[in-house]
Amino acid sequence: MTAAGVSKGGGRVGDPFVHEALLYHDTAGYLDGAMKFIYEGVSADEPMLVAAPPANLALLRERLGAFADLVRFRDMTEAGRNPGRLIPWVLSAFMDEHAGRRVRIIGEPIWPARTAEEYPACVQHEAMINVAFAGREAAILCPYDTGALGRRRVRDAWATHPVMLEDGTRRASDGYNPYGITDIYNVPLAEPPAGATTLRFELPELVKVRRAVAEAGLDAALPPDRIVDLQSAVNELATNSVVHGGGSGTLRTWHDAERVVCEVRDFGHCADVMAGRLRPPVRRGNGLVMVHYLADLVQRHTSTTGTATRVHVLR
Repeated sequence: MTAAGVSKGGGRVGDPFVHEALLYHDTAGYLDGAMKFIYEGVSADEPMLVAAPPANLALLRERLGAFADLVRFRDMTEAGRNPGRLIPWVLSAFMDEHAGRRVRIIGEPIWPARTAEEYPACVQHEAMINVAFAGREAAILCPYDTGALGRRRVRDAWATHPVMLEDGTRRASDGYNPYGITDIYNVPLAEPPAGATTLRFELPELVKVRRAVAEAGLDAALPPDRIVDLQSAVNELATNSVVHGGGSGTLRTWHDAERVVCEVRDFGHCADVMAGRLRPPVRRGNGLVMVHYLADLVQRHTSTTGTATRVHVLR
């Protein structure tokens, strides 16, 4: 079935890029939708990537049998632990590797174990896929477990995907609104726990910022390489605050049993929803895209009164 405004291939009419949500209710529904998508790619000789949680990777590998060698598999709980890493460092990387060919990707960035902290970044990632890849020769299918995710998360899928696929029926989403849903999840961050350290900084204090981050990492017994990653990420944010955020900022650090968190606040307003989502050599947001590459989670809230960005590194 072809819905109004949707081509036979499942994309918006006139746009070669296809971004669909597969709403499935059980294992049979997941396999039916995913396997059809994969076999269409096999028939068309399209490079294929599947990024999903381990249980679904295992299902597809088993069902594909010998055809599994035609698919690249990535564990989404690792590759997409930070949702902001997916567009520049997973999806774009795969498309660029196969430049000149149409690619086919199954991406499952939202699964039941996703935390409330991670979820807003997941929704914004799904919404911005449509902006990042408009006009690209690619098809992306995003499975959603309707039984386990809950109504709100399934409802959000209608806002982030222009095309919905359920029980073999494809139709245009009547709730599609990528910029609107991105704004909805641009929410203020919760206050840090008691005991968080605070450092006000300007340009001369950037060395103190790096020292404070190193101390936070040492206190949490982070491995040395992850301390360096955290320092690099926070240094990018602090430098951005000095250059674009009013010349100063505030660093707050804390840690718990699972992670080290560093927050940078300034008086800038980041209105570009694609900032940090396009990787080099594109000359836009390169500093922020490296922050996403280095961190296990990036949270951001921006408004006309300022921006707060948090980077999380797991212990």
